[in-house]
Amino acid sequence: MLLARIVGNVTATRKAERLDGMRFLLARPYAQPGVAPTAGLLVAADTLGAGPGEDVLLATGRAARIAVGAADEAPIDAAVMAIVDGMEVDKKAG
Repeated sequence: MLLARIVGNVTATRKAERLDGMRFLLARPYAQPGVAPTAGLLVAADTLGAGPGEDVLLATGRAARIAVGAADEAPIDAAVMAIVDGMEVDKKAG
């Protein structure tokens, strides 16, 4: 599971048949909670309606396919599984 910020949308007019009707977002994973997101981006399938600027929890691998209700053969590596309402970092614990 990864904590990430949604930074954009992905539009694809042609895609694998198993992905028809699926929405995709650009997500920038956090290096650690409470610290600015990293430079790398992930493309994540979204069935929850997340949008740019929102923090989300991402599932990866087989868990991502389960999160969006896709078959094991669907070519999905990351998926939004929760939209984060808030987070708190205990600075003494780190």
